Amino acid sequence: MKNIRIIRNKELSIGEALLPVVVLIGLLAYNVLVFGDDSLSGSNQFILLMGAAVAAVVGFLNGVTYHQMVEEVSNNLKSTTEAILILLLVGALAGTWMVSGTIPTLIYGGIQLLSPKVFLPVTVLVCSVISVATGSSWTTSATVGIALIGIGKALGIPEGMVAGAVISGAYFGDKMSPLSETTNLAPAVAGTDLYTHIKGMMWTAVPSIIIALVLFAVVGFSGEFIAPLDLTEVLVAIESIYFVGLLTLIPLLVVLILSFMRVSAFLAIIVGALVGGITAVVLQPELVLAFANTPDLSTPMAMLKGVWSAMATGFVVDSGYEGLDSLFSRGGMASMLTTVWLIISAMAFGGVMEHTGLLARLIQPVLQKAKSDRSLLLATGLTSIGVNIIAGDQYMAIVLPGRMYREAYQQKNIAPQTLSRQIEDTGTITSPLVPWNSCGAYMSATLGVATMAYLPFCFFNLTNVIISLAYAALGFQIKHVEPEVAIEAPPEEATLYGIGGQRVEPTAHETVVTGAQEGHTI
Repeated sequence: MKNIRIIRNKELSIGEALLPVVVLIGLLAYNVLVFGDDSLSGSNQFILLMGAAVAAVVGFLNGVTYHQMVEEVSNNLKSTTEAILILLLVGALAGTWMVSGTIPTLIYGGIQLLSPKVFLPVTVLVCSVISVATGSSWTTSATVGIALIGIGKALGIPEGMVAGAVISGAYFGDKMSPLSETTNLAPAVAGTDLYTHIKGMMWTAVPSIIIALVLFAVVGFSGEFIAPLDLTEVLVAIESIYFVGLLTLIPLLVVLILSFMRVSAFLAIIVGALVGGITAVVLQPELVLAFANTPDLSTPMAMLKGVWSAMATGFVVDSGYEGLDSLFSRGGMASMLTTVWLIISAMAFGGVMEHTGLLARLIQPVLQKAKSDRSLLLATGLTSIGVNIIAGDQYMAIVLPGRMYREAYQQKNIAPQTLSRQIEDTGTITSPLVPWNSCGAYMSATLGVATMAYLPFCFFNLTNVIISLAYAALGFQIKHVEPEVAIEAPPEEATLYGIGGQRVEPTAHETVVTGAQEGHTI
């Protein structure tokens, strides 16, 4: 994030800056109308690249060379390298956790312990606790999130509802955890400290999660959910396919421990995938051999092939129980490739928009018209949401508005924790709600649910944004700081150093700012 720069292109008009966005929105709307859910399988990716091409032409006509744009887009793509690798490894983890019995055991226990009426609020609470402890909504969704989707499906609860509950809990925990990357990034950009930032977010996050829990409870108790299969038969079928026991949960325990130890998500997930493979070989040997289906190979080689295949292309079970086969046949890095393609295309569009100055040009008139405290906070929130949509990256949605609006907050003596709260309330929270945003693409691929299917049920995310913007409109919880007071000093006691270290003697009418040191530019 240190490499993110605010690039301003004075040659651009607001119409030119809007052109790529208008083209993108128009073509995306047409794609969704024609292809529906299938638009994410390829057509939207192409439209994002077309939008990038339009932005590149506008940039070229305003003095930005093709070489500069390609180089900057390359740098933008580099920032997503870890996210793409994690996404691929999540596919590998899902594959080995299916064949090892880790996820089936969680589903087996969940079916016995949870009823459809309490399942959704319990899902929110479980994901909240794990996300607070690990500091990662991504890790939470990739581990217990996948299992909860399976439990919900077995109970007959629509996958969109379950995914919305998972994401609501995961993002509440991520937002309130001192271990979270975005929770550390927002105060660093705004100029405040971590715990002041978290304390400030409680005013919006706590009411939002309470409302979300109430809404999920209402949905659960009022809904008529019909399980697609006889749950007793499901439990018997799982026992006939897998060894079910606490030992199968070792991969999950390993990932959680590594996350608590602040090991990187990349390392934690790859270790979790490998431990899942070892667990499968030890506890589910017959299932691994049947999946490998290579009687001509020795048992160790067939075992290795089965685990490698689960990681690469996903696990497929043929038990004779159609409902369970569809539930447990998933995972593999190959299942994530369409999402990777989507992220690359979105980063290309966002990269061109940013590095040609188009994005800053769009923000500039909004910043200029934000005269009052209320309008400044509203502009900040809407800008973060807009950057999430245009640039497709939650970090950009935090850093860019944070840097561009920070000076305006200082001029109005608005406390920096107000800025950090606003950019996280809108930048972090809305990222999983945009299909081509890296977070939206990740959640959709990991949970196996289309973004538009879970978006209406992300009650925490939606409520948090509404409350944040309502606070801004009402002027509520806009903290201020005392302006710095200049102290009068007699000429003989004041020594100022200007640019280049040249000594400057002030007159009797000039002031010296407290804390000025030799060599500082005043």
